[in-house]
Amino acid sequence: MFLFCLFSFIMTTPKLTFAYKRGADTIIADRMRVMGVKESMILLMLILAQGFEYSRTCQCDQKYFCNCSSNELQQVPKVPSNALGLDLSFNQIVSIDINDLSPYIALKTLNLHRNKLKFIHKEAFKSQRNLKVLDLSSNNLEKLFSSWFHELQSLQQLNLVGNPYSTLGPASIFQSLINLRTLRFGSLSLRKVHKNGLEGLTHLEEITFIGSNLRSYESGSLKAARPIGLVSLSLQNLFQNDPGLVSKVLQDVSHPDTVLTIKDVTLTKSNSAEPFKAVREGGTKSFSFQNISTNDEVVTSFLQVMDGSPMYYFGFKDVHLVGEGWWQNASYTHYKNLHTAYICNLDIQGFFGFSSMIQLGFLLMHLHKVSVINSTVFVIPRRTTSLLKNLEYLDLSQNLLSDLTIEPSLYTGHGAYQNLNTLNVSQNVLKSLRLMSRLVTNLKRLVYLDLSHNSFVSMPEKCSWPSTLGFLNLSSTKLRRMTACLPSTLTDLDLSENDLTVFNQRFPQLTTLILTGNRLMKLPQGELLPSLHTLLIQRNALRMFNGSSLRRFKNLQYLEAGYNNFVCSCEFVSFFKRDVGRFIALRDGRSNYVCDTPFTLRGYAIESVRLSVFECYMIPAVSVLCSVIIIVLGLIVVTCHKLHVVWYLQMTKAWIQAKRKPAVGRLAGEIRYDAFVSYSQHDAEWVEEILVPELESAQPSFALCLHKRDFQPGRWIVDNIIDSIEKSYRTLFVLSEHFVTSEWCRYELDFSHFRIVDEHNDSAVLVLLEPIKKETIPNRFCKLRKIMNSRTYLEWPEDEEKRGEFWSNLRAALQRDEC
Repeated sequence: MFLFCLFSFIMTTPKLTFAYKRGADTIIADRMRVMGVKESMILLMLILAQGFEYSRTCQCDQKYFCNCSSNELQQVPKVPSNALGLDLSFNQIVSIDINDLSPYIALKTLNLHRNKLKFIHKEAFKSQRNLKVLDLSSNNLEKLFSSWFHELQSLQQLNLVGNPYSTLGPASIFQSLINLRTLRFGSLSLRKVHKNGLEGLTHLEEITFIGSNLRSYESGSLKAARPIGLVSLSLQNLFQNDPGLVSKVLQDVSHPDTVLTIKDVTLTKSNSAEPFKAVREGGTKSFSFQNISTNDEVVTSFLQVMDGSPMYYFGFKDVHLVGEGWWQNASYTHYKNLHTAYICNLDIQGFFGFSSMIQLGFLLMHLHKVSVINSTVFVIPRRTTSLLKNLEYLDLSQNLLSDLTIEPSLYTGHGAYQNLNTLNVSQNVLKSLRLMSRLVTNLKRLVYLDLSHNSFVSMPEKCSWPSTLGFLNLSSTKLRRMTACLPSTLTDLDLSENDLTVFNQRFPQLTTLILTGNRLMKLPQGELLPSLHTLLIQRNALRMFNGSSLRRFKNLQYLEAGYNNFVCSCEFVSFFKRDVGRFIALRDGRSNYVCDTPFTLRGYAIESVRLSVFECYMIPAVSVLCSVIIIVLGLIVVTCHKLHVVWYLQMTKAWIQAKRKPAVGRLAGEIRYDAFVSYSQHDAEWVEEILVPELESAQPSFALCLHKRDFQPGRWIVDNIIDSIEKSYRTLFVLSEHFVTSEWCRYELDFSHFRIVDEHNDSAVLVLLEPIKKETIPNRFCKLRKIMNSRTYLEWPEDEEKRGEFWSNLRAALQRDEC
């Protein structure tokens, strides 16, 4: 309702048009530029709604074919104007107006089958000059008009079957269709056909005519300017109700170059065969029945009527036969030209009472090709096979032949089957491959043998075959393994749809091998198949293949190996994407080659797979990674050594330990020393011989802590340093060039710095034993720099006269503060 309101509003806007084609965006944009915001929004919403409707009803593919079938459409929908095909079948379309199809000038195919068409405007197809296929069948067209077809000079196929028009003519309807090849017309409603119905159809090759209820037929109505290649007539009961009318029809279409098919008829009366005299007189060489019901009497009458005809091909398809096959009354007739007999889907009512085909001996002795398909044949008696001396092709597929009945059926006595080169006994109930090989060995000219869709299950170790055998079909025979039974003379072998896991037999002349639908895990060995040209191995358990396996096939050009369980390893993916084309052509397309493992790639086409370096080169990648890690670790170690990171960590640990100890201990009388002397071992002589005596002998004397005499033996040095500094009121640093190179001095310096910062005291005293430039102090002695920048230090004078002042200042610096 909302869309209807929108549509009503838009229709009131002047000069508003819509475009349903490529390039329409420009038109819509132009319209929206001249419209207001409100109108533009409504237009956009309507276009989206129409687009949704279009996508729901029609689907257009990349070949510009639009499928709008079965959507209950009541009128021709909007589709892209460049559509080449339009399927509107199975809808509810009642009429086609003059403009319904005018936008689609590129159409080549238009299907309007099974709608409710009652009206087609006389100019509805005026724009369809490119149309080649038009299907108007099964509609409600009560009249046919030649004006529909005036502009359809390109039309090649026209179907008008199943419409309720009752008359064809009198004026020529199809004369404008100068390129028409196929015409299908007629219906159960057709009553009258006027002359010149096919006038102007100079290129007609095929015609289908349905006239089951025809009442009037003018001779010449179906007579074309030249013989029609294929004619199919559906006349049902007219053969029995009006044989004369049927004779007129058959007389117009019978010709030596015409393949004539009679469909959908019932022939139960002897006089129903009389119209076939026109077929004989017309010299028809190819004749067949399809979907008929008949009996022995009519068959005999037909053979008598057609006596001496030049008939070359005779066919029966979908036939219901009442009788027992007694046709001896026609045994005197002559059919020397009969070459091929085709019988398919023959239903014999009295199946078990049906006599031998010996009654057809006068026909069988001339036949070169015989097909009896799906007709419940279970045996051919030896008396009958002795008549098949000229037979070259025999198709007994989809019957009931068994191991018990196949031996008489292939009896080669009295010269039978000596010219046979093709035998098809597929889809029977045969079980012994050994028996079949023995029987066909006597067929000295046999080239093609089809044993497919039987139940052989096992293959004997050795078999005998005719030396001429080149093609063997053993597909769908439940075989589980191969043996040396198969003949090495084969050029074509089909072993598809079995349970084979190994293919290990040599075939020097084999050019085509079909192994589809087995359980093979790898390609056959190429050395066994030196002449192989085409290999089909789809739907197996194939995991991968490579250049090495393909290189063994000297002549392989085509491979079909899709739909297998491929392992998408790096080697296989790389080979498939880059190199497989250098060896063979993948005839089944690359999109059918899909990964099965690893699980993350399952279902992906190999062509689209992208694998990482670690997946493809695991060992080298891990080696490189480990090397990089080792190098990085080495660099870290070197860097840590250069930057003294380990020393920093150790100092941090010491500081943490010191932080845990209570600072209040020193207030409780735990301070034992006035100063802890921190010095380098290289300065020990000055400390021990000058500094210590001077301070310890002073009045009052100073208690000094020296590591050499006061550190507790057995303790960790860091613990001794921390403990001594904590038990000393001051820390006296004797600075020299040697001091700044000593790691232990740095511990002492850092811990003293921590103490200064944490306890906010003035515990550090610096004595500069020799001049030190601050720039020469290493970076790791950053705290020394900081202390030297922030605190006053004493310098050891070279002049002895100034040393008294030095000692006085030092004693003052070490003096404890009065509480």
